Amino acid sequence: MTLEEILFEAEESMEKAVEFMAHEFLSIRTGKASPALVENLDVQVQSYGSSMKLKQLALITSPEPRLLVIQPFDASTTRDIERAINESRIGITPAADGKVIRLPIPELSEERRRELTRTVKGIAEDARVRVRACRRTAIDNAKKLEKDAKISEDELTDSEAEVQKLTDKAVAEIEKVVGSKEAELMKV
Repeated sequence: MTLEEILFEAEESMEKAVEFMAHEFLSIRTGKASPALVENLDVQVQSYGSSMKLKQLALITSPEPRLLVIQPFDASTTRDIERAINESRIGITPAADGKVIRLPIPELSEERRRELTRTVKGIAEDARVRVRACRRTAIDNAKKLEKDAKISEDELTDSEAEVQKLTDKAVAEIEKVVGSKEAELMKV
C-alpha cells in the first residue's frame, strides 16, 4: 500500500462516517412529516416470510405538513407494516384505514425536542469516534511504511499532518450537520 492509497482510503472512510451520520439524522423526526422518518424501517412480512424495508413494501407520501400516508403495494402487508411502526422508536401511533395507513405527526414538546437534541449529539459523537478510528488506522499504516523503509521520516510527518487535516475537515463537516439538525429540531 502506498502513502497516496492510505490517504485516499482515510479520506473515503471519513466521508462515509459523515454520510452515515447524516443518514441516521433523517430518521430523527422534527416537527414536520418526512418519508425518511419511516422509509428504512424493517418490516417482518408474515406472508413473504422475510424482512424488508418499508420503502420496498409501500408508497410513502406527505400530503400535509403533519401527515404521512403509507399505501402498501400489497394489501396483505398492511398489518405487518402497522406492527413494525408500533414497535419502532419513532413514537407515532399509526391509524390503519383499510388499505392506507396514516401517521399523524404530533407537535414536539420542548422536553422531546431537548431529548432528540441529545440523541443527535450521541450520533454525532459516534461519527467523531469513527473518524478518529480512521485517522488512527491511516497513521498506523503510514508508520508501517516508514518502519519497512518505504518512506522517509519526513514523509511520515507530512502524511500525519495530512491525515490530521482530513480529520479536522471531517469533524468540521460533522459539526455543521449537527448544528443544522439541532436548529431544525429546536425550531417551533
